[in-house]
Amino acid sequence: MREYDDAVLECFLKNQGQLYPEPVAETMEEAEEFLEDCMAVVADSLEEVLEYFEEVGVDLEGAEGEEVLENDEIFDVGDGRYLIVEG
Repeated sequence: MREYDDAVLECFLKNQGQLYPEPVAETMEEAEEFLEDCMAVVADSLEEVLEYFEEVGVDLEGAEGEEVLENDEIFDVGDGRYLIVEG
């Protein structure tokens, strides 16, 4: 079973420029391999995004709620989920 579905992979392929100066993947397979290698996480809600950063001990510089979504590491999948890729 795949860890990342098509919506997540397409989101990353389309928006990878927000985190990386040059593309790191060009195909769905490359995107999946890259996300697996950097242990990217899919959060089902904003609350899960906040919980993730709290658990890993990342200080979001006082950002709260939707302000957190402005971080380059967070990709809005578009269906209520968020992809977190720590660059």
